Amino acid sequence: MRVSLQAIYPATERSHFDMEYYTETHLPKVAGQFGAYLENTLVTRGISGPENTPAAYHAITTLVFADAAAFGAAMGNIGPLVDDIPNFTDVTPQLMIGEVL
Repeated sequence: MRVSLQAIYPATERSHFDMEYYTETHLPKVAGQFGAYLENTLVTRGISGPENTPAAYHAITTLVFADAAAFGAAMGNIGPLVDDIPNFTDVTPQLMIGEVL
């Protein structure tokens, strides 16, 4: 069964998120790090909540791997990716690992 990792970046009035850096620099690093283990990437940029309220999240990124073995192999050395987070945001991402149904 395919496995996903979702990185969810909460938005607050004072939080910062550099979408240009994220899409043009960080995500290519993710693709380079995870290489053949990564099956698909989907990034959703928050634009608003219900009834034109501010978006609750700057972005939600879903990374899809073929199976648990591929996910485990990809996670072997994520230190450089974690170290890059302060370059585009000051929030701590929420992470969810799940089965793709």
